[in-house]
Amino acid sequence: MMAILTKLALIAVPVVFLGWFYRSTRPPPPKLCGSPNGPPVTSKRIRLRDGRYLAYREDGVPKEKASYRIVCVHAFGDSKDSSPALNLKELAEELRIYFVSFDRAGYGESDPYPNRSVTSEAFDLEQLADELELGEKFYVVGASMGGCTAWACLKYIPHRLAGVALIVPVVNYWWPSLPPRVAEEGFRNHLVQDQWTLRVAHNAPSLLYWWMTQKWFPSLAALQGNPEVFSRRDHEVLEKIAQSQQQKEQTEYRATPTQQGVFESLHRDLITAFGNWDFEPMDVENPLPEGEGSVHLWQGCEDRFVPVVLQRYVAKKLPWTKYHEIPDGGHLVMLMDGMAETILRALLLGEESSDMSNLVEPSA
Repeated sequence: MMAILTKLALIAVPVVFLGWFYRSTRPPPPKLCGSPNGPPVTSKRIRLRDGRYLAYREDGVPKEKASYRIVCVHAFGDSKDSSPALNLKELAEELRIYFVSFDRAGYGESDPYPNRSVTSEAFDLEQLADELELGEKFYVVGASMGGCTAWACLKYIPHRLAGVALIVPVVNYWWPSLPPRVAEEGFRNHLVQDQWTLRVAHNAPSLLYWWMTQKWFPSLAALQGNPEVFSRRDHEVLEKIAQSQQQKEQTEYRATPTQQGVFESLHRDLITAFGNWDFEPMDVENPLPEGEGSVHLWQGCEDRFVPVVLQRYVAKKLPWTKYHEIPDGGHLVMLMDGMAETILRALLLGEESSDMSNLVEPSA
C-alpha cells in the first residue's frame, strides 16, 4: 500500500505544481471601462474600425484656430492625462497650438487590445487624427515607450507627418540592425533584475505576468520603487512634482493608467516594446526629404532607462534626424524646467537648442 501511495504522490505533486504554475501565468480578465464591474467612462472616446474604444483629451487652443496640431503619445505607466500640454498653456496661446493626447490600448479608458503592437498603435493614432479632422498633416510627439509609436508613424504613415519629436524613445535590444557590442554595452547599464525582466518580455512573453507578480525574485525596479533606476536630475524632477501645489490641488477626475489591469497596460507595453517589431527603425527613410519639417531625437546623457550609447548609434545611422543630448539629463528630460518648451520650439519653429552635442562613436 505504501508503495502505491508513494507512486501516486510522485505523480500528483508534479501535476498539482504544474496546475498551480499554469494558473499563476494567466492574468485576470481586464476590467473594461463602462462594464458592470469596471471603471467609469469619463473621457471623450472614438470607436476604432475594429470596434475598440480609444480615449483622448484635447488641450491648447481649439483646433479650428490652431496653427499647429500635435498628437502626444504617453510613456510607460502614464496616460493621456500626463500630456505636456498641461504645463504649456502660455506657449499654446503664443504659437496657437492644439494638443490631443490619447490613452494607448489597455491604458486609462482605452479598450485593451490582445494583438497590440507598435504598428497597431500608429494606425490607432492615424484613426484618431482622422476622426478629429486634424487635416492632411500633423505633428507627433512620443516620449519613452511612446517613442515606439512615433517610430511606427515614421515607418507607416510618413505622408501624414508635419514633424516628429522622439524624446528618450525606447530602443529594443533585439533590433537585428543593432550591433551586439552596442546592445551589450547598453544592456549592462540596467540593473540585473531589469535585465531579466527584459529577457522574459522578449523570449517568454507568456510568462511575463508570472514574472512580474511572483515574490521570489525582484522584477522591474521602477515598479518596485528602487531609486537606483533614476538619475540625480530625475530625482530632482520627481521631488518637484511631488511638492507641486498645482498637482496637489488638481481636482479634475483622472483615470488611473492601470485601472483596467496591469497586464493589459504595463506588461503588454513591455512585450510590445521589447518583442519582435514588424520593421527596422534604422531602415526608416526620411519622411520629410524636402525639408518641409523635421524629426528630432532627444536624449539625456544620464538616462538609466535608455542608455545614451544606444541613442547615439541610432542617430548616427539616421543622419536625417536632428539629434540633441542633454548633458546632465536623465530619463525625465521633458519634465525638466523649460525643456518641454525647448523641444516644441525646435520641432515647430526650427529653433536650435544650445545643448546640441556631437555624435559620439559607440565604443568597440
